[in-house]
Amino acid sequence: MRALTDIDWHNWRPVDHATLLFVIRDGHVLLIRKKRGLGAGKVNGPGGRREDGESLADCAVREVEEELLTTPTTPIAAGQLLFQFVDGYSIHVHVFRADSCDREPRETDEAIPLWTPLHAIPFDEMWEDDRIWIPKLLAGEPFYGRFVFDEDAMLDHEMLSEVPVAFHLQ
Repeated sequence: MRALTDIDWHNWRPVDHATLLFVIRDGHVLLIRKKRGLGAGKVNGPGGRREDGESLADCAVREVEEELLTTPTTPIAAGQLLFQFVDGYSIHVHVFRADSCDREPRETDEAIPLWTPLHAIPFDEMWEDDRIWIPKLLAGEPFYGRFVFDEDAMLDHEMLSEVPVAFHLQ
């Protein structure tokens, strides 16, 4: 499985559902440098795996609270991303955005907060797919993407203009 065409997306089921949440305010976006877990060392948005019985929005808020000790206000769904790794792992990521948070974020054992100017996002320190869909997030455009990765290397991808059946929460 090295290309999108190698995957039966109609019957695809993720191992995990997760969220990312980006607070965007005053020409800056709140990013993190991950200290542990999937993507440790990389710059990303705060987020993580959904717990049983938890709504996606609640997961997005909880993850920001755990990673940065702040609560984002009024999160809204922005897009969805499906990731298939060649080792068999798969994850359906639900991306949210918010316009503010209730206090300044603080470093934890999970993440270092990075308020980053929108014109200076460090894509070279991020997952390879981020440079494809983050501009859509920042423009307020909905986005839906499918990606195949071999560890950190993106092997194939496609962005879709509307939500396909495989993106509906199962």
